[in-house]
Amino acid sequence: MQYPKFLKVNSTIGITAPSQGVGDDIPSYEKSIHTLTNYGYRIKETESVRKKGMVSTSGEKRAKELDELITDNDTDMIMCAAGGDFLIEMLPYINWQHIKDNPKWIEGYSDPTYLLYVITTKLDIATIYGCNAGSFDQTNPHQCLKNNLEILSGNIVEQHSFDYYQKEWTNTEDGYHLTEKVYWETINKEVDITGRIIGGCLDCLKDLPGTPYDYTKEFIEKYKDDGIIWYFDICELSAEETYRSLFRLKEAEWFKYIKGIIVGRVACPKQFYPEFTYQEALKRLFKDLPIIFNADIGHVPPKMTIINGSIAHITCQNGKGTIRQIL
Repeated sequence: MQYPKFLKVNSTIGITAPSQGVGDDIPSYEKSIHTLTNYGYRIKETESVRKKGMVSTSGEKRAKELDELITDNDTDMIMCAAGGDFLIEMLPYINWQHIKDNPKWIEGYSDPTYLLYVITTKLDIATIYGCNAGSFDQTNPHQCLKNNLEILSGNIVEQHSFDYYQKEWTNTEDGYHLTEKVYWETINKEVDITGRIIGGCLDCLKDLPGTPYDYTKEFIEKYKDDGIIWYFDICELSAEETYRSLFRLKEAEWFKYIKGIIVGRVACPKQFYPEFTYQEALKRLFKDLPIIFNADIGHVPPKMTIINGSIAHITCQNGKGTIRQIL
């Protein structure tokens, strides 16, 4: 696994919009940029970052703007501006050879899963699932954001489950609105596992089998001796859709060398059958496998930073958990 160079003071973060632009969230985005510059980083934006709409621009142009940052010697890492729904459109236009020849940390979450997952599984370059560029819009950044910035600087901190999470999708410049008690739920058994970690937003990952961008089998074969830990961030899938999506990945042999699963809090939970919960979906598919549900991963803050392709040691007992990543 290739790990790109970490950031230093005065390093340049390139920001591009492979899915949506920041659009109407420009004031919040500018606060985020202010936070990053206060940490000593320089910022370089591509043309479409501040655009409105379902996508920032065409798939071809989004790939070109990403390539501009990849091949720019003055850009040290890349953050995705925002999430969205249509990053998949740009995959046919990406110059994968340029990414391979110029390995840089690329970070995002949600729709950027398509980009991050393919880079790690196809090119064997680690990527970061954690924040988008607009995530740092707090006067006093929450500990999860500080952890993210520590990791970007090369200090791979051990991350511990938080005390409270934010139920509603409302932020203020003073931070998250944390009202609900965090409890990591173990399914089947208490969890103490070590393995090569990979994953992302399940809403996206479910679309990859059968496409030219699915290099999962090659990846898991290469790292089968480590065993694979899968993490999933679920945004809008119902419990039933989650089951069908994971069933498809299982039939595609993604889980051949699986050691365990960690699933984040569902952003928009829904189920059509009262008795068929997300937990039931996981139990039906994975039986006695170690599973964590409602972890601090994904859309519902606070959230942990996951390095795709790293070795992770994950523990969970009595509702509390830790993730320690080893490069």
